[in-house]
Amino acid sequence: MSNFFTLNSVRALSRACVAAGSIAILTACGSWGGSKTDSLVKVEEKFGSAATYSRLFDATPAQTCEAARRALLSQGYIVNKTDKESVEGQKSFQPQSDRHVLMNIRVTCVPESGDGQLSMGFVSALQDSFALKMASNSASLGVSMLGTVSVPVAAGHDSMIKIGSETVTSDQFYDSFFDLMRRYLLVDAPQELAGSRKR
Repeated sequence: MSNFFTLNSVRALSRACVAAGSIAILTACGSWGGSKTDSLVKVEEKFGSAATYSRLFDATPAQTCEAARRALLSQGYIVNKTDKESVEGQKSFQPQSDRHVLMNIRVTCVPESGDGQLSMGFVSALQDSFALKMASNSASLGVSMLGTVSVPVAAGHDSMIKIGSETVTSDQFYDSFFDLMRRYLLVDAPQELAGSRKR
């Protein structure tokens, strides 16, 4: 009789172990599935009243964007797009021999008053980073004198791989750009005033 109870006890214990093992496996699978979500980088954007990316100009939107265009050209930027409401320019940098940085600056000019003589300039700069990588491949060389024997020849080439993209958030960067824009607006002011007097 004791052997019977012992056998039943062993069976019950084995069933409990199997059930516990199944629960542990399911829990592990659930945690693996959740780890992918947890591993995602969370970016928290905080919208504040600080005017990092915008300034008020005592000029029309067209004059503001023209000042932005001249400011970009004076710093070696290639202006890809320009009109009365927006300007886009880009410039390449090479901080290291195997690193390349492409700076893209976009300026948007909108009216801020009813008569259009006051405008707001919005500027955002996007910095793309590239790294030099060696891409290797192989080629076969056929030698007719030896028949159909082909000899593998190693070959490779360098290519720029994009490794990052980030919006510039430095207050000093935007302050210096807005100051340069104002400088070109001040240069144009006496000429426009003289033109209005001649009329």
